[in-house]
Amino acid sequence: MRYAILVYETEHDFANREQHMPAYRAYSQALAEAGIMVGGAELHPSHTGTTLRLQNGQRQVQDGPYADTKEQLGGFFLIDVADLDAALDWAARCPAASNCAVEVRPLAPANPA
Repeated sequence: MRYAILVYETEHDFANREQHMPAYRAYSQALAEAGIMVGGAELHPSHTGTTLRLQNGQRQVQDGPYADTKEQLGGFFLIDVADLDAALDWAARCPAASNCAVEVRPLAPANPA
Protein backbone atom coordinates (compact mmCIF):
# COMPACT_ATOMS: atom_id res chain seq x y z
CA MET A 1 0.00 0.00 0.00
CA ARG A 2 1.22 3.50 -0.76
CA TYR A 3 1.58 6.14 1.93
CA ALA A 4 2.66 9.76 2.03
CA ILE A 5 4.96 10.76 4.84
CA LEU A 6 4.26 14.46 5.22
CA VAL A 7 7.03 16.42 6.90
CA TYR A 8 6.03 19.48 8.93
CA GLU A 9 8.68 21.98 9.98
CA THR A 10 8.87 25.30 11.82
CA GLU A 11 10.12 28.51 10.21
CA HIS A 12 13.33 28.01 12.19
CA ASP A 13 13.80 24.57 10.63
CA PHE A 14 13.27 26.04 7.16
CA ALA A 15 15.86 28.72 7.84
CA ASN A 16 18.37 26.09 9.00
CA ARG A 17 17.68 23.34 6.45
CA GLU A 18 21.30 22.93 5.43
CA GLN A 19 22.22 21.58 8.86
CA HIS A 20 19.48 18.93 8.58
CA MET A 21 20.23 17.89 4.99
CA PRO A 22 22.71 15.09 5.83
CA ALA A 23 20.04 13.40 7.98
CA TYR A 24 17.43 13.75 5.21
CA ARG A 25 19.84 12.39 2.59
CA ALA A 26 20.56 9.39 4.81
CA TYR A 27 16.84 8.84 5.37
CA SER A 28 16.12 9.05 1.62
CA GLN A 29 18.93 6.62 0.93
CA ALA A 30 17.56 4.17 3.50
CA LEU A 31 14.10 4.33 1.88
CA ALA A 32 15.64 3.75 -1.56
CA GLU A 33 17.84 0.87 -0.37
CA ALA A 34 14.80 -0.78 1.25
CA GLY A 35 13.08 -0.62 -2.16
CA ILE A 36 10.05 1.25 -0.83
CA MET A 37 10.73 4.79 -2.09
CA VAL A 38 8.19 5.85 -4.70
CA GLY A 39 8.98 9.56 -4.74
CA GLY A 40 9.09 12.74 -2.74
CA ALA A 41 10.22 16.33 -2.78
CA GLU A 42 11.38 19.19 -0.62
CA LEU A 43 9.10 22.22 -0.74
CA HIS A 44 9.97 25.91 -0.62
CA PRO A 45 8.84 27.80 2.53
CA SER A 46 5.13 28.42 2.92
CA HIS A 47 5.37 32.15 2.23
CA THR A 48 6.24 31.28 -1.40
CA GLY A 49 2.93 29.47 -1.88
CA THR A 50 -0.22 30.78 -3.47
CA THR A 51 -3.70 29.70 -2.36
CA LEU A 52 -6.52 29.54 -4.89
CA ARG A 53 -10.24 29.18 -4.28
CA LEU A 54 -13.11 29.34 -6.76
CA GLN A 55 -16.09 31.39 -5.58
CA ASN A 56 -19.02 31.73 -7.95
CA GLY A 57 -16.76 30.60 -10.78
CA GLN A 58 -14.20 33.34 -10.08
CA ARG A 59 -10.64 32.79 -8.90
CA GLN A 60 -9.77 34.13 -5.47
CA VAL A 61 -5.96 34.13 -5.24
CA GLN A 62 -4.03 34.80 -2.05
CA ASP A 63 -0.26 34.96 -1.68
CA GLY A 64 1.23 32.89 1.09
CA PRO A 65 0.17 29.75 2.89
CA TYR A 66 -3.31 28.32 3.16
CA ALA A 67 -3.17 28.53 6.96
CA ASP A 68 -1.03 30.53 9.35
CA THR A 69 0.41 27.85 11.60
CA LYS A 70 3.51 27.27 13.72
CA GLU A 71 4.52 24.30 11.58
CA GLN A 72 4.17 24.04 7.83
CA LEU A 73 4.42 21.33 5.21
CA GLY A 74 8.08 21.22 4.24
CA GLY A 75 8.21 18.15 2.04
CA PHE A 76 6.99 14.63 1.55
CA PHE A 77 8.09 11.08 0.85
CA LEU A 78 5.95 8.56 -1.02
CA ILE A 79 6.52 4.98 0.04
CA ASP A 80 5.06 1.59 -0.84
CA VAL A 81 4.93 -0.75 2.16
CA ALA A 82 2.80 -3.64 3.39
CA ASP A 83 0.67 -1.77 5.92
CA LEU A 84 0.25 1.22 8.23
CA ASP A 85 2.52 -0.30 10.88
CA ALA A 86 5.38 -0.45 8.38
CA ALA A 87 4.67 3.11 7.24
CA LEU A 88 4.74 4.30 10.87
CA ASP A 89 8.04 2.50 11.45
CA TRP A 90 9.56 4.38 8.51
CA ALA A 91 7.96 7.68 9.56
CA ALA A 92 9.52 7.33 13.01
CA ARG A 93 12.93 7.32 11.32
CA CYS A 94 12.25 10.62 9.52
CA PRO A 95 14.47 13.41 10.90
CA ALA A 96 11.46 15.69 11.52
CA ALA A 97 9.83 13.14 13.82
CA SER A 98 12.25 14.03 16.63
CA ASN A 99 11.59 17.77 16.74
CA CYS A 100 8.53 18.66 14.63
CA ALA A 101 5.75 16.51 13.20
CA VAL A 102 5.37 13.78 10.62
CA GLU A 103 1.96 12.77 9.28
CA VAL A 104 1.38 9.40 7.62
CA ARG A 105 -1.50 9.30 5.20
CA PRO A 106 -2.57 6.51 2.81
CA LEU A 107 -2.84 7.42 -0.85
CA ALA A 108 -6.25 6.92 -2.39
CA PRO A 109 -6.30 4.38 -5.22
CA ALA A 110 -6.06 5.83 -8.70
CA ASN A 111 -9.35 5.93 -10.58
CA PRO A 112 -9.14 3.97 -13.83
CA ALA A 113 -9.95 6.02 -16.90
